[in-house]
Amino acid sequence: MRIVCAPDSFKESMTAAEAAAAMARGVRRVLPDAEIVEVPLSDGGEGFLESLAAALDARLVPIEVPDALGRPVMSSYALTADGLAVIEMARAAGLEQIAPTDRDVHHSSTAGVGRLVTAALDAGATRLVIGIGGSATNDGGAGLLDALGVRYLDADGRRLVPTPAGLVGVAAVDASGLDPRLAAVTVDVACDVTNPLCGPYGASAVFGPQKGATAEDVRSLDAVLARLARLDGGTDVADQPGAGAAGGLGYALLRHLQARLRPGIELVTETVGLAQAVRGAALVLTGEGSVDAQSLAGKTPVGVAAIAAAAGVDTVILAGRVAPDTDVLLDHGVLALVPILPRAMDLDEALATGVDNLERAAATVIRLVFRGGRAGRASD
Repeated sequence: MRIVCAPDSFKESMTAAEAAAAMARGVRRVLPDAEIVEVPLSDGGEGFLESLAAALDARLVPIEVPDALGRPVMSSYALTADGLAVIEMARAAGLEQIAPTDRDVHHSSTAGVGRLVTAALDAGATRLVIGIGGSATNDGGAGLLDALGVRYLDADGRRLVPTPAGLVGVAAVDASGLDPRLAAVTVDVACDVTNPLCGPYGASAVFGPQKGATAEDVRSLDAVLARLARLDGGTDVADQPGAGAAGGLGYALLRHLQARLRPGIELVTETVGLAQAVRGAALVLTGEGSVDAQSLAGKTPVGVAAIAAAAGVDTVILAGRVAPDTDVLLDHGVLALVPILPRAMDLDEALATGVDNLERAAATVIRLVFRGGRAGRASD
């Protein structure tokens, strides 16, 4: 009998890999002889790197890069034996890396993401898979492209700093020095937003305020991005869905790396081979910190349930919080929704005991499902 454990992270409590291991221990309490497949997942945001590295048996390569404000931080990327590199942009230009009092979107850059890409190319990567959730930036990907050889110039031909503040006087974009190795590299991007680069639904207007931008800041940031796209010959790309993702990093990836922007859970589950893993399984366990009706909009547990349902396998979602409106998920391939808390407790205690609670809840699910005679349609 095979059980697949394919959770996302439980934010601030456990990584996806830790969650999968906790589920697996719970299964073994009841079914010690079961074949258990652990597939930690992410929808492209927090935990993207660890999830794919664990599932792909990739090695983590540490590297020092600048954070969004140019300060040196230790980051890493993952590399498989066959040349697939996994990059999580938030590990170089993430909002959570910057203390709220230090956040300055006008002087933030994606240069560190470019350093990760360059390092992966130096290591022989032939395919890049990039998660772009959680950015602190609004530079249109200029920092990334500058690190890869593109130059932003003023009217006198002087090189500009690739931040929104530094690019106010940009007069030319010279892409002739773009790293030629990129022409032979496939780039897939986990992106769950469809915003264009500019305008009322663009990067600055929709995401700028989350990064500390005022209404006046939004107008100036949007003007810089519009000018960059015009000088770069990419106004058509700027209007494409996802160009405004990660403060316009989506635009840079589309325009100069010919990237494919795809829903995060779709890209991740395809990359790790989840469809193959669930085929013939008796049950799939998935989950994350909180689930509600909005989980239908591309969240990991619902994506897992859809893949399992296509293979005729039942899915149980375990979560720290199961909202009252979550029953709608039962119409989307989910057998049951199970909160992992054994009793009422405050948030700090819930986060601290998450691993034990998840293990215990997984064991309970296995007892109920298999003692009740359900062993998954695929095993009938």
